[in-house]
Amino acid sequence: MEELIKQVTERTGITETQARTAIDTVMGYMRDRLPASVSGTIDGALGGGANVAGGVADTAQNVLGGIGGMFGKKD
Repeated sequence: MEELIKQVTERTGITETQARTAIDTVMGYMRDRLPASVSGTIDGALGGGANVAGGVADTAQNVLGGIGGMFGKKD
C-alpha cells in the first residue's frame, strides 16, 4: 500500500496523510459494494509488498471489467 500512497501523493500533490485517507475511503467503499472474493483480492494486492503496483493494476483491470459487465458493457 505504501507504493500506492507514494504514487497518489506524487500524481496529485496531496500529503501522505491525505492520500492514505483517500485510499482508505475508496477501499472501504469498494469492500462494502463488491463481492468478498474481489475485496480479498484487492486487500491482498495492497498488502503485497514490492509488487503492489502490478497486483493493484491486475486487480483493477479485473474489477473494472466486472463492473462494466454489471452495466451492460460487452467485451
